[in-house]
Amino acid sequence: MPRAMWRGAIQFGLVTIPLRLYLATESKGVSFNMLHAECGTRIQMQTWCPVHERAIPRSETVKGYEVAPGQYVVITDEDLASVPLRTVHAIEIERFVPASDLAALRFVKQAYYLEPEPIGRKAFALLRDVLADRALTAIGKVVLTNREHLAALDPFGGTLLLSTLYWPDEIRASGELDLPAAGEAGIRPAERAMAEQLVAAMTETFDPAAYRDEYRAALLAIIEAKAAGEAPAPPVEAPSPTVVDLMAALEASVAAARAAKAAAPVREVVTASPAEVAAAAGPRRGERRRRSA
Repeated sequence: MPRAMWRGAIQFGLVTIPLRLYLATESKGVSFNMLHAECGTRIQMQTWCPVHERAIPRSETVKGYEVAPGQYVVITDEDLASVPLRTVHAIEIERFVPASDLAALRFVKQAYYLEPEPIGRKAFALLRDVLADRALTAIGKVVLTNREHLAALDPFGGTLLLSTLYWPDEIRASGELDLPAAGEAGIRPAERAMAEQLVAAMTETFDPAAYRDEYRAALLAIIEAKAAGEAPAPPVEAPSPTVVDLMAALEASVAAARAAKAAAPVREVVTASPAEVAAAAGPRRGERRRRSA
């Protein structure tokens, strides 16, 4: 059983649901240690005090906020715990909105599973089922890791999935990008029709179990080969960018996509558990909208 990273409650109206919070995802990338190139020894990253000119242990460090150049206010754990907000200990639901209206859900920070305390099981199930039946998302705020987050709550399998979101002022505007305006690109009707055919030929039901981290697998294969004293396989040469006829490329792509679909074996549909879906799809939250709960 994973360890709960936060304990608090959901609050909406006069209803309080005590619960625990668990990370819904985990990173499985390949991590490296830094070595001294000359001797192969793992180096040590030290915390250095320039005033005392010596390395200090983490136990001698404190948090400081710079209020002026070189001038800091020290903030203790007690200061952080005394922040006068109810969201420090509660997920404060402020409103319910149609799930299909939330463009902000494209900017998810982290996803968490919620588990009710025994006393809150009935209210938890009631909130989960009402959200699922009415295709709604609960929007609220919560303090995690010393920051208040905008958050969304959605039914996910038998639980509720809490996704922390970026605040509107944290999302960069796209207006400064150099993007083609409508009609500017000079797309011909035949090119559009062929592009629609290509999209149709590549359209199928999303199956997260069909995807895997191929880069991680290839990198681990290189590591295993080097550990065994073998030479890794030569790198794949990237194709050189060339100017091609768009219509010809679309036609060839449509033919290849149709041939691949025709040759693909029919996969047996397997229902994945919520944990398996979350592991394959990451913290994206569109799944709930395509299912009733």
